[in-house]
Amino acid sequence: MQRHNDTIAAISTAPGESAIGIIKLSGKRSLAILRSIFHSPSGSPLKRFRSHQLYYGHIIDESGSPIDEVLAVYMRAPKTYTREDVVEIHCHGGTSALQQVLQTVLDRGARPAEPGEFTLLAFLNGRIDLTQAEAVMDVIQAKTHRSLISASDQLGGRLGRTIGEFKNRLIRLTAHLETYIDFPEEEIPRFDFESFYNQATSLACEIETLIETYNKGRILREGATVAIIGRPNVGKSSLLNMLLAEERAIVTDIPGTTRDTIEENISVDGLPIRLIDTAGIRQSHNLAESEGVRRSREAMKKAELVLLVLDKSMPLHNSDLELLDLLNSSKALIVLNKTDLPGAFSLACSGLQLTHVEVSALHNKGTADLKSAIRSLIIKENSTTEGTTITRIRHKTSLKKTLQCLYAFIDGLKQDSEPPEILSLDLREALEGLDNILGVTTADDILNVIFKDFCIGK
Repeated sequence: MQRHNDTIAAISTAPGESAIGIIKLSGKRSLAILRSIFHSPSGSPLKRFRSHQLYYGHIIDESGSPIDEVLAVYMRAPKTYTREDVVEIHCHGGTSALQQVLQTVLDRGARPAEPGEFTLLAFLNGRIDLTQAEAVMDVIQAKTHRSLISASDQLGGRLGRTIGEFKNRLIRLTAHLETYIDFPEEEIPRFDFESFYNQATSLACEIETLIETYNKGRILREGATVAIIGRPNVGKSSLLNMLLAEERAIVTDIPGTTRDTIEENISVDGLPIRLIDTAGIRQSHNLAESEGVRRSREAMKKAELVLLVLDKSMPLHNSDLELLDLLNSSKALIVLNKTDLPGAFSLACSGLQLTHVEVSALHNKGTADLKSAIRSLIIKENSTTEGTTITRIRHKTSLKKTLQCLYAFIDGLKQDSEPPEILSLDLREALEGLDNILGVTTADDILNVIFKDFCIGK
């Protein structure tokens, strides 16, 4: 993206009308461009700008006519987001005003910024590591308070510090081993098998623990999909409405009312959840209903958790038993609905061992128990957002590479089958995995993938 000596510019606020809109510039010509287009209230150009101080005035076009009344701030490198000279122009938030000011900036020598280019500059200039760069969009897109805490921790460098500490320990191990290899006759501590083994196994254990946080971290960042399934008229749509605390789905006594999936987002104890209310699963000759049933089965396959709704006031139907056979017990929760009516069967007597909760969706009873069960099944340990977590498959893959190399090193030590030179290569490859996470040795194509989903202006 960045070309040498470029000054980039973009609208950094969201599209649409608002009270304030911000145009950001970064690069060596930022201050010169601001001086050329900014006039003080008296109508004269303002040539001296103190760093990190707001100035009131007008942006003028090439003819000298004012475009907008603004506040402008110049921030001198390196104490800026990109570690370059940065200018922000705070305009009125109308689309026309912002576009005209931006065009004026571009006419004076800036070029349009690519998506994520400001954050890429912050990374390339060493202000943040790659885990922090990734966290920028996670903060912007956080769906719940817990998601925001997790993303903010990563933006603050928590994951980077943990990976950096792992890296420092690996470097010390590698340096000690290679010193022993290169200077065998010097007066240095002899090869200490037990110390190397203990240090390597301790580090491997901590890396394994961090890898295990991926499921929680991914769910906090992306959310989890929960599919509500069941035969027609057991109360699936009522259950959706109960969880949403609003009348989102149409509820009638007519079986087959829901012909397509309905998707809504909720927060369950801080976890972002995407609920999918599916069509009732049964044999049908109606084309629309049959397509809905097919989509319901697809939703079951893709969901992190399936809520199978059973009508407790009616005996178990063959369709219920068929659905029970399809379920994966590790990601299923039985919801016994209509408990306000006399019960027609006992789950215990039926021999079913799946986790279950009892609710009355019609009377909004059992909501807290249902949400608690959903959370505990999605994140099976009683974990919180405390502690370092990894949020991306890229982190997990790189950590697994490091762990694999560490285990090769440990096995070589135990079996005494590898010369020290080979053991040193295992440690160096382990270091590569950690460097990939931090962005020390990251290929351009990987950077392009990471930054491609950023919004322009960030």
